[in-house]
Amino acid sequence: MTDNARQNGSGLPSCEPVFDVDTEPYWRGAAEGRLLLTRCEECSTYVWIPRPYCPVDQAPTRWVEASGKGTVYSHTTVHRGERSYSKSAPFVLAYVELAEGPRIMSNIVGCAPDEVEIGMPVTVTFDPVDDDEQYAIPRFKPA
Repeated sequence: MTDNARQNGSGLPSCEPVFDVDTEPYWRGAAEGRLLLTRCEECSTYVWIPRPYCPVDQAPTRWVEASGKGTVYSHTTVHRGERSYSKSAPFVLAYVELAEGPRIMSNIVGCAPDEVEIGMPVTVTFDPVDDDEQYAIPRFKPA
């Protein structure tokens, strides 16, 4: 993240995502307000981090829309951020266990950091990165 990152609705900085062949559908979905994951066509395992082949059985994966629901698996409160995050502290960095199974790292927004608890139900929200809403960062808020 660069120092010219933009503040958005959550108060956390966001910068334009870096696209590659494996993550472009994820970022395009986020811009549309959809949380997309890859899922194995053979064993139906949801795969995070996105990749074209399942790490369980090496079968191809395809993109599917996730529910956007999950629970806080683990979290920490950052009290002193760096660069564009320096003015945003304190903020919560968490692993969210999605209803579909995978755990993804994100921020918890929409509540005070001391209100976040392991096992807390959360739902995805999308912070626009730019005024044109071409890009968005998935974050989670209390359900």
